[in-house]
Amino acid sequence: MDAFLIHRLQFAFTIMFHYIFPQLTMGLALLIVILKIMAYRTNDEMYNKSARFWAKIFALNFAMGVVTGIPMEFQFGTNWAKFSMFAGGVIGQTLAMEGVYSFFLESTFLGLFIFAEKKLGRTGHLISAILVFIGAWISGFFIIATNAWMQLPVGFELGKDGTFQLASFWQLMTNPWLFWQYVHNMSGAVITAAFVMSAMGAYFLLSKTHVEYGKIFLRLGLITGVIFSINMAFPSGDGQGKNIAQYQPSTLAAMEGLFETEDGASLVILGQPDMEKEQIDNPIRIPKMLSFLTYNRWEATVKGLKEFPKENWPDNIPLLYYSYHIMVGLGTIFIAIMSFGIFLLWRKKVFNTRWYLWIVLLSFPFPYIANTAGWMTAELGRQPWLIYGLFRTSEGISPNVSSGSGTFTLLGFLGLYMVIGVLFLILVLKEINHGPEHISIKN
Repeated sequence: MDAFLIHRLQFAFTIMFHYIFPQLTMGLALLIVILKIMAYRTNDEMYNKSARFWAKIFALNFAMGVVTGIPMEFQFGTNWAKFSMFAGGVIGQTLAMEGVYSFFLESTFLGLFIFAEKKLGRTGHLISAILVFIGAWISGFFIIATNAWMQLPVGFELGKDGTFQLASFWQLMTNPWLFWQYVHNMSGAVITAAFVMSAMGAYFLLSKTHVEYGKIFLRLGLITGVIFSINMAFPSGDGQGKNIAQYQPSTLAAMEGLFETEDGASLVILGQPDMEKEQIDNPIRIPKMLSFLTYNRWEATVKGLKEFPKENWPDNIPLLYYSYHIMVGLGTIFIAIMSFGIFLLWRKKVFNTRWYLWIVLLSFPFPYIANTAGWMTAELGRQPWLIYGLFRTSEGISPNVSSGSGTFTLLGFLGLYMVIGVLFLILVLKEINHGPEHISIKN
């Protein structure tokens, strides 16, 4: 394999592995705040112990996120030096702010939340949880702002040496791409946390251990899960889809497997893209639905891939197509699972419906898959550009890093991350077996 492919594979692997951890921490940050608010309002120690229990899971994920995130960012210099040289004047701003402001805010108050509850008091402990949440979500904002600029470059100017330099920080922070991508991404993070918390609750109820805590976890997970699962479809998913239609129409066509321009374009539910014949095989379609979802008009024209030069088509259309449909399909399933859980909760049957508890318990890995598929859709859709319409991916690699060196480090990451993953699972299982009942207050 050539060096270009190796660099892409290495970055893809490291960032996909890394994002296993931040998506849970960003989602849990909100749920921990809710638990702390409930503890503050009711003075019920069970909510306090629940918050501290999940803070330990949060801390493990946070630590693993740091360990796997630092090498990923170094790859901008080691594997993608030309991209860093040309784009560093813009993305350096947001990446630096993420580290200097939000990371230190989150890590500082996480330490206070875990180790200084008595000294902080009830109000101080709640405030520390809120600041951890703010730090986590600001961190997500700056990272999404960086990616949004790569998807839709705004607020920049070309320097005399041909590099991109920031011209307007305000335009960078108000990028039209940024709002819906951020809301969509953070909703996905909360869905992951909601399913993980619901699964933990289901596990405790099925095993008849820590039953009262299981009820708290399942109830909170279902309520937040249904809200954010619906938000993933509308309005955030709808808003992001309209962004793609407006600013990256070739990406929309590839995601939908639309090769020919159509008036009243149909939505393909199932089918297989055939790149040789440039068509979808065995399609199941909903007539005119794509036009309506994209432009709110049944007869609207949606451009097909053949309207665009082939050299500007996404590099791997089948993988993009399947990633997008996996994301949408799983998102639909999440709405169904959580909505039915809310129905059972309303009927006061959810805690005793064992078959449903098993579904919830076994479903917790799927939000990770859906979030990964969503990010694959975003990144594959932007190809062949690193900076959409301005800077191609093939131009961004480090020219002096050979394929052999890239392969060596890729294999090193594979082995190291396997060890890290096993260690993480052992530590999390230890916390689960210990349970929330025996959580002690730290001085």
